[in-house]
This record gives sequence, structure tokens and C-alpha cells, in this order.
Amino acid sequence: MASRAKHRVLEGAALLFCATVLACSGSFRPAAAQSLPRPIVSSPGVPVAFGARLAGDSKQTRFILDLDQAIQFRAFTLADPYRVVVDVPQVSFQLPQGVGTAGRGLVKAFRYGMVMPGGSRIVFDLTGPARIAKSYVLEAANGQPSRLVLELEEVERTAFQPSPAPENRPELRPTIADAAATAAPTIPTEAATPKPAPTRADPRPVVVIDPGHGGIDNGTQSSGEAEKNLVLAFGLALRDRLEKSGKYRVVMTRTDDTFIPLSDRVKIARNQSAALFVSIHADALPRHEGDAQGATIYTLSDRASDAEAERLADAENRADAIAGVNLTEEPTDVADILIDLAQRETRTFSNRFARLLMSEMRHTVRMHKHPLKSAGFRVLKAPDVPSVLVELGYVSNKSDLEHLVSDRWRSKTVGSMAQAIDAFLAKRLATAGPAH
Repeated sequence: MASRAKHRVLEGAALLFCATVLACSGSFRPAAAQSLPRPIVSSPGVPVAFGARLAGDSKQTRFILDLDQAIQFRAFTLADPYRVVVDVPQVSFQLPQGVGTAGRGLVKAFRYGMVMPGGSRIVFDLTGPARIAKSYVLEAANGQPSRLVLELEEVERTAFQPSPAPENRPELRPTIADAAATAAPTIPTEAATPKPAPTRADPRPVVVIDPGHGGIDNGTQSSGEAEKNLVLAFGLALRDRLEKSGKYRVVMTRTDDTFIPLSDRVKIARNQSAALFVSIHADALPRHEGDAQGATIYTLSDRASDAEAERLADAENRADAIAGVNLTEEPTDVADILIDLAQRETRTFSNRFARLLMSEMRHTVRMHKHPLKSAGFRVLKAPDVPSVLVELGYVSNKSDLEHLVSDRWRSKTVGSMAQAIDAFLAKRLATAGPAH
């Protein structure tokens, strides 16, 4: 664990390390369109989207979203790959299952969901360069609902004009705030507004639990179960178990179906001076890649331990792109040196916790044939916080999926994780003394 002195030195570099800019690059998982797996019960005042369709051809394509009330929005284009992003206030998407998976004309597919408390987003994957010819909202009239309409036109690659550079484009939050009159007030989550560093009045170690994906990013899916829901249920159960012991302060990166950028998850852990960061996921293999089962524990490494670890890290690191834009870190050379020094020691502690966790979990959970792996996961890159990413199992495996949806299996697995955390932080607890 990095010393307090080192941590103070790193605080100066933390702003550089965690500085983020909107980037216009990224790629998607093969299953580009993401529709929400279950009907949503709308909160009072939150607009409801109940219909969506595409019309037109490869020259001109129109998108229409049916709404129960008019909303404000903002639309912009991105390149590499070509995309259109529409930002709206928080919307309850109650669209038919599978909407967005099939494209038409200039649109290959589209996905939708929350990207922050109070804000939602629709992302269109395009077949090629296009411009937004028109975009507007129609008020309800003559028995027809309110509608958001987006009209796209094909353009030559040389004529494509992406939206203003990221540093010049207004942030999403002011747009959502401007539209607050049509959306119900939302209470910021821990992720949206990270808490300040713990005060000396509470010396307990901070454990950050990070349920992967969320909001517009469903993660992997199988048999109607979305990874984002499975890992959130598990993360909340682990939080409850740890809080019940009274030994730790537990912070969740998300407590609801909200998208949290990868860099923000790291910043939450660093801002809290966390003693441990545990990211929870559930993998899946495409059908042509065969079958696999069991839990796997990953630590950070510049070089992946095997091809499967590299595949998974690449997929997880593209999570931000699924939401339409990437948030990337740009440390300076000075910050790089400081970060590298801290990471060397931190990786040692991360590996120690990974071994402890495997030892505890193997008594209650089926483990992968190679349970300890490493790869370059962005979410594990806090330089001074021991971090692991746990793949609870494969949603693509029938037996693993049965476990993932089982309350009994979840309770046993949470118990083994809690025991590993106790063992890892025992020395820290002994020196901290009783909480005040």
C-alpha cells in the first residue's frame, strides 16, 4: 500500500492522471444495439419513450421516437467510427424488445439508455459518413404523440463535418439541467458526485465496489439476462454484507442503472483514498468461440496473460465508446513517473488480494480452469489503490447463468469475498483502531 507521503505526492499528479477529455474514437462490441431487457416503471414526471422506428434509404434516413411529452435534446456527429449521438433528459425507454438491433438506410443499429443521473442518450452506428439535415421535436397534436425526429443525409467522406472538438463542445450536464423542467428531480448517486476523502473521525478502510456497465451499456446478455443487472445485484449484496460487519466504509460506483465512465470509476476510488477496489463483471463467449465456465480474477498488467484475457480487456475497455464518446486519461511525463512508482507497489498488493480471493472463492464457487489472470483493464489503473476485476462466471454458459441468478449462490459467493477482504485488510484494521 502506498505510503501516506507517497499518496500526498501523488495528489498533485492525480489531477493530471485523472484529467479527462471527450474523445471521438472507439469501437463497439459485435452486438451493437442494446435494448433494455425488462419493462421499466417510469418515475413521475420522467418522459416515456414508447415507440421508435427508422424510415428511408441509404441516401436519406429518418429516425422517429414517440414520447408521452415533448423534451429538449442535443444531437452531434462523431467519426472513426461514424456515429450520431442524441442527448436527452432522463427518459424511461419502454420500447419493444429488440428495437434498435436492425438498422435501415444510413443506420446500422442504435442503442439507448441512461448515461448519468438525469440524462439519457441514443447512439446510432452509421453505415458511413452522414450529416444531420434536420432535428426537431413535434408537440402532440391531432391524436398523435410528441415526437423527436432526426433526419440524416449521406455525404462524401471529404465533406463530413464532425461536431466541434471535444474541448469546445458543451458538457452534457448543462443540457440536462436546462431540460429539468420536463424531467423529475433526481438525487445524485455516489458515482455522479464522489464523496470527499474520509475524515480522520472514521479511520475504517474504504472498500469501493464497482458493478460493471450500467445504463446505456448492458454488457453481455443471455436468455434475457443482462450483465449490468446481474453484477449490480451482486455488488449491492456484497455492500450489505460488508456494511453489516461495521469494519469498513463501503462506496459503490453505481447503485442504480446508470452509466459510469471508466475513468470516473477510478477517480471515485482515488478520491476516497480507498484501501481496495473490486470491480464485478460476468463474461460471455460468442457462440463460435465454444464454451467456458467458472469465475476468474484479473489484476492489472501491461501484457495480457493469455489471448482470452486480452479479448476481455479489449471489450471492457471499449465500454465508454458504447455510450457514444470515450473519456481518456492523458498523464504528463512527470505524472507518468510518479504513477509508475506507485503502481509497482500497488500491483504487489493487488496480486496478494487476488490470491487470497481465489483461495476463499474456490471453496464455494466453481472457478475457471485458469482462475488468476492479468490484462490491461483501464478500470484497474488507480496507481495507489489495490484493485481486482472479478468475472463471476459466463452468462453464455447455462450452468453459470443459473448460478448468477440464484440468491443462494450469490449469498455464498458474497460470503467468500467478504472473508477474503477481511483477511487482506486485517493488518490495516489492527492499526486503524476502533471507529469513532
